[in-house]
Amino acid sequence: MARILALDYGTKRTGIAVTDELQIIASGLTTVETKKLLLFLNDYFAEETVELVLVGEPRQRDGTHSSVEEEIGKFLLEYSKKFPDIPLQRVDERYTSKMAFQTMIDSGLKKKQRQNKALIDEISATIILQTYLYKK
Repeated sequence: MARILALDYGTKRTGIAVTDELQIIASGLTTVETKKLLLFLNDYFAEETVELVLVGEPRQRDGTHSSVEEEIGKFLLEYSKKFPDIPLQRVDERYTSKMAFQTMIDSGLKKKQRQNKALIDEISATIILQTYLYKK
């Protein structure tokens, strides 16, 4: 089997999580600057077999799209041109940032460590991926 990759796309940073090859465990991989995301994915896909990329779909409480959705749309177009053989799927990511922050508190991370926004993005991507695996 191949891995599944999840992206918590942001205008500045994108959190990335990945499964093991058996698609059982979701783990945080890294956080990259969004402007370098396609380059990172190109390098990652050259090293690892990925069968699906999940991209978080940010929504407001009322169900409308978040303001970052326009930027995500541009990314999705670029991605589909550059990697036409690796499908994308959108996953609702409402409240993942809050859940990530709570996970950091529950893990006993100190306040200074919880202010690391890159870590929050990576944990959010992991939650997106884990949510997908539960529903699969």
